[in-house]
Amino acid sequence: MASLDDIRHTLAHLLATAAKEFDPQVKLGIGPVTDDGFYYDFKFSKVPTPDDLKGLEQAMRKLVNKKLPMTGREINNDEGEKLFADQPFKLELLNEYASEGKTLTAYTVGEFTDLCKGGHVENTGEIDAGGFALTRVAGAYWRGDEKNPQLTRIYGMAFGSKEALATHEKQLEEAKKRDHRKLGKELGLFVFSDLVGPGLPLWTPRGTIIRELLNDYVWELRRARGYQRVTIPHITKKSLYETSGHWAKYAEDLFKIETREGHLYAMKPMNCPHHAQIFDSSPHSYRDMPERYAETTMVYRDEQSGELSGLQRVLSITQDDAHVFCREDQIAEEASKIWDIVTSFYGTFGFILTPRFSRRDTKTPEKYLGSDEGWDKAEGALKKLMEDRKAEWVDGPGEAAFYGPKIDFMAKDSIGRVWQVATIQVDFNQPKNFGLVFTNNKGEKEQVVMLHAAIMGSIERFMSVIIEHTAGSFPVWLSPVQVTVVPVSEKHEDAARQLLEKLRSSDVRVTLDVSDNSLGKRIRAAKEMKVPYVIVLGDKEVETGKLTIEKRDGTKIEHIAQDGFLAQISEEIEQRVL
Repeated sequence: MASLDDIRHTLAHLLATAAKEFDPQVKLGIGPVTDDGFYYDFKFSKVPTPDDLKGLEQAMRKLVNKKLPMTGREINNDEGEKLFADQPFKLELLNEYASEGKTLTAYTVGEFTDLCKGGHVENTGEIDAGGFALTRVAGAYWRGDEKNPQLTRIYGMAFGSKEALATHEKQLEEAKKRDHRKLGKELGLFVFSDLVGPGLPLWTPRGTIIRELLNDYVWELRRARGYQRVTIPHITKKSLYETSGHWAKYAEDLFKIETREGHLYAMKPMNCPHHAQIFDSSPHSYRDMPERYAETTMVYRDEQSGELSGLQRVLSITQDDAHVFCREDQIAEEASKIWDIVTSFYGTFGFILTPRFSRRDTKTPEKYLGSDEGWDKAEGALKKLMEDRKAEWVDGPGEAAFYGPKIDFMAKDSIGRVWQVATIQVDFNQPKNFGLVFTNNKGEKEQVVMLHAAIMGSIERFMSVIIEHTAGSFPVWLSPVQVTVVPVSEKHEDAARQLLEKLRSSDVRVTLDVSDNSLGKRIRAAKEMKVPYVIVLGDKEVETGKLTIEKRDGTKIEHIAQDGFLAQISEEIEQRVL
């Protein structure tokens, strides 16, 4: 049975076939697989409109129903130049692959042949004709470079069946309702300013409450496991990143500052080299190990404006960063403690976690720093940790950081989407570059191992995830406003203010709505802001001292004593009830 990737890849070929029928002069770019389907880049002589997608889609279905075989063969460069003589983008790829000594292959379906490395169905009959749909037309530069020609990109979704596609489409509709950019504006959590610049979110008091509560929770979990807080500056000399190895890898991604004296500084894009300098400021014995540093601080990366997206891709990234400096024999224990923090934190929100073993690709050793021996040790330590914890993990060859392997935790949210969230990384290379050592029990100098640990990682990105996961209905402990008190009329305002102060004195975040709006509008306004509890105070409530409460899900709590409600909400907050 064909894999989903093979189906999607084949559909990209069928889209190209349909595009050539639509415009015989079309020039073909590339057509890779995506997370939920595929796309293909074209240079049309007549650009298709969104309405034309239906015709292209219908042409693809006809090809599926013909049950055409998909055949591939190796070709040489001369043959390729003849096959793609009228396709300049294909010729560019052909010559590039040939110069790199790569095997050249061409695949044919029906009368269409494409330059491709493979991964297809054997016969188009393996594709469910109802399991795919073309979704949109967009612009894209050839090979992602704005100096190159602009092409037309056509996106498609594809799944193994019509039912699976329908399920995904429903998920997308739900995702639109939960879009953090939409909810963030409606709930007054953050804003962007043209004067400040794109990718630089500004947090309102409401949004800041959530950020700080999340960060406090991470620190609570870390403090219980022996972490200490440190603080570093936001700029650094170029030489720090040259020593760590980051400059050679990421120099183009850094914001740079030149001083009046001609010295070159950079806005820090990561914190590990700075923390290494704190560790290196004093000698260490094996008895001192491990040392655990934690810091929540902003880092800065010069992303292209077209890559910025809400809170998910920003220029200023707030990291809940931590680094453990330990002996080699402490790796498993320390990494396991980090794992415990990850599971506690994400379990609080009901996420289902799957660890992903992000390791090096041994076929491209030039991408990584350090020796094979160091990498073998680091990868072995993480693999053993996953085995010891009996985790069902996913393999991720080629996804390691340039300085070491990692365990990335993948979280499934409430509507079934998967996000990469926390990470544990083992690093032998930076300690070696900085000469980080301790004195072992034999009186000899031994190299330190560095563990990188991010729980939320980017607080901005995690905020986008938690907003969409909860649809903005945060658990009570995390809600910016936990209770709104609504007096029925002016004569009930004194009692409402007394209740307000009673709740506030117990650290409940509470507001009072005494606006001129009708009672119904004031209740609706609180629910639109997704306040967990709305207390309506009228004659009966003032007379009896008992409360009538409307929850944001529409249910009611009636005739509950004030102290009883206070005890209930206080427990929800303290226990971080979901």
